[in-house]
Amino acid sequence: MKSTSVNSIRLQTALREPLLHFLILGAAIFGVDQWRNAGSETASDIVVTAKVQQEAKAIFEAGMKREPKPEELKVLLDRWVDNEILYREGLQLGLDRGDSGIRDRVIFKAMSVTQAGIVLPEVDEAGLKAWFESNRERYDTPARFDFLEAAVPPDTKLDALQRFAVALNSNQDEPGIESSLRVFRDRPRSNLLQSYGKDFTEAIEQLKPGQWQVLVSNDGPRVIRLESLKPAVAADFEAVKVKLYQDWKDEMTSQRSKELIREMGKKYQIRQESLPS
Repeated sequence: MKSTSVNSIRLQTALREPLLHFLILGAAIFGVDQWRNAGSETASDIVVTAKVQQEAKAIFEAGMKREPKPEELKVLLDRWVDNEILYREGLQLGLDRGDSGIRDRVIFKAMSVTQAGIVLPEVDEAGLKAWFESNRERYDTPARFDFLEAAVPPDTKLDALQRFAVALNSNQDEPGIESSLRVFRDRPRSNLLQSYGKDFTEAIEQLKPGQWQVLVSNDGPRVIRLESLKPAVAADFEAVKVKLYQDWKDEMTSQRSKELIREMGKKYQIRQESLPS
């Protein structure tokens, strides 16, 4: 059963990837051509309009099936502003000539010009190992879960669910409760944390396979049976060192790129409209 849509994957990527990767994905995630800053009063104004904010929120909700947290919405709007700065700088450099004014290509060209002069700091093996440890979750193989859910009406009381779980374990019917079976395969721990919450995830880790139990999730109690649990596997530094170094370079480039874009952005007046109440 699929719970993570393509849009959800893209949004998660946008929230965590280096800036250059985000720009490459920009058109697919945001439809950048329709996100023009039509509300700007002058060439030095960048206005994050209410429409931009509402569309960012709507896209997030469509992909992630929940409202964005303030910090998540800020990440998306900050990157919209970064794109707008790059677009305007690209126009000033004439990077739109011969390109039919295609916005995402102008942004990409401006980013390429910006990054051409970046000099990365040196990193030795000890420094790379320290970065690896602080980002280990990217490289470790996460624990994965196979489990079943006996889906019941959402207004079913907790004591009725507990009796239902006992009946299922005894291969008996519980009168008055209708349910359908949902099958979840190979779900990573991070997916459970996002979809069901910390308490649910920690509880399912303690279950014995084959037993129905009532577990409390973010959306209320659920009747769950763990089928199998594949334990997490820690990544080996030597095995991932080549990829690790490239990821480190990408992240350092991203950080320096953001600094340069924000420096360029100082000549613009950036304002954010209030959303209608």
